[in-house]
Amino acid sequence: MAFERHCMATRRKSIVDDNGKNAGPRRHTIDFSLGGSLGYLVRDANRAFQRLLEKRITPHGVTRGQWYFLRVLWEEDGLSQRELSVRVGMMEPTTVIALRGMEKTGLIRRARSATDRRVTRVHLTAKAKRLRSRLLQISQGVNDQGAEGIDPTDLAQFRRVIARMTKNLDRIEQ
Repeated sequence: MAFERHCMATRRKSIVDDNGKNAGPRRHTIDFSLGGSLGYLVRDANRAFQRLLEKRITPHGVTRGQWYFLRVLWEEDGLSQRELSVRVGMMEPTTVIALRGMEKTGLIRRARSATDRRVTRVHLTAKAKRLRSRLLQISQGVNDQGAEGIDPTDLAQFRRVIARMTKNLDRIEQ
């Protein structure tokens, strides 16, 4: 069997003939095309979600980068900059730059911890708290549009599978 595309690889397995004898190697193709890559498919879907979300939240004065921090702070306000960085999955210098912008637009305020002056705590402003309900509705709408036409059972299975993939990869990373 010749390679049909440059993006295909082969793996050899034995073929058993009608008499149960080994008839030699059989080749299975492994698809290394972009459409066959789980990582690429997940990235592509994520980008589509992010583009639509960004388009919908920007009129409310929130950027996509700020969105990640707001989501975490809506769950637990008053985190340290370091805790916030870890939860959002960004490097601390990037977090500091993003928080500076959020402070300028009136979404957060930063204050030194009363118990440890080395720690800076991040608190939501009233403005950011008022945005919570509307922006979460927008986010839910984007998720609903992404799931349109997909059976709820399939979505539940997808959630289990993607969570397992993440767990598998996180385990390897350690």
